[in-house]
Amino acid sequence: MTESQRPSGEYPTYPSYGNGDAAYPPPPSYQPAQQVGTGPGTTMWPAPGAADGHTGGSGHGGGDGLHGPGLPQPAPEPPASRRRARRPVALLAAVAIAAAVVGGGTATVIGQLTDQGTNSTGSGIIPGTTVSQSSKGTVSGVAAALSPTIVEINATSTAGKSTGSGVIITSDGEIVTNNHVVAGSSPVKVTLSTGKTYTAEVVGTDPDKDLALIKLQGASGLKTATLGDSSKVAVGDQVVAIGSPEGLTGTVTSGIVSALDRDVTVAKEGDSGQGQGGQGGGQQWPFEFGGQQFNGDTGDSTTTYKALQTDASLNPGNSGGALINMNGEIIGINSAMYSASSSGSSNSSGAGSVGLGFAIPVNTLKADLGTLRAGNSS
Repeated sequence: MTESQRPSGEYPTYPSYGNGDAAYPPPPSYQPAQQVGTGPGTTMWPAPGAADGHTGGSGHGGGDGLHGPGLPQPAPEPPASRRRARRPVALLAAVAIAAAVVGGGTATVIGQLTDQGTNSTGSGIIPGTTVSQSSKGTVSGVAAALSPTIVEINATSTAGKSTGSGVIITSDGEIVTNNHVVAGSSPVKVTLSTGKTYTAEVVGTDPDKDLALIKLQGASGLKTATLGDSSKVAVGDQVVAIGSPEGLTGTVTSGIVSALDRDVTVAKEGDSGQGQGGQGGGQQWPFEFGGQQFNGDTGDSTTTYKALQTDASLNPGNSGGALINMNGEIIGINSAMYSASSSGSSNSSGAGSVGLGFAIPVNTLKADLGTLRAGNSS
């Protein structure tokens, strides 16, 4: 047996565990010092004198607890505290992830609401071709972007042939125009800005609003116009008109909005001499305003609507074409113009725009699209 070099009795012996000898080294004869809480956020360890079960008072050399060897000392931060310190970081990360998920869901909901708003009628904008940022606000930029969305319409009815314009609103060939351009017509031929020609069928008409919807046969992948918000139009706003006056496809003119809410009266039917005329044609573009008739006789069946007035040059053939703001949004469908030639003249060579043109507000069109697509005629 190995001989111990410690003085006898320095440490008590303990029961043996497996080898019959006293356990070595034995545990201390006193409990390890415990933390003493002195207040929130502060941990103090007992003074050295507490090792024998006494506190650092006036006895046992511990001082008075405020000075000398009995003064409590700050304890090192235990590992558990460091683990707790990392928890707020993990919590913040979890909150950030949750916020991202919630934020993504919110964005999705907002996007859905926005999509619903843009596809609705009324003041919501129906998206389509837009003007590039570098060209926005310029007539050339608007013309370059929107000309592919404007078509020439040639219609044949019992009253003869007429030429008008239209606006593409769907990529598969839905086109809006004036009722008086296609009323009673068959067939209807449509020419795109590229020169390609289609046959179209009349889907629906609304003579009370002088609007009509036609559909190209076998068309796809067409550029569509953006239908804007005519409630935001103000007098003095710069505008661009695109159409096919006298059969001259894709003619661009510009001007301003001269007035709002003009009561304009036009013929409902296509047999009252309101044909737009072709190249060298002889028919005028009759309408009534302020109780007077202009450019011919509107006939007995008429309708009146609130119109935007513009000084952008409009001529026979612009009817059904687009009045466009400088963002490239359609704000009106051109429908009537005043010609300085005598109202009863059959010679269109003397006809021409004098800066009095009228357009159906685009919000009227958007509110009527459901009716037109259903094939209803009033």
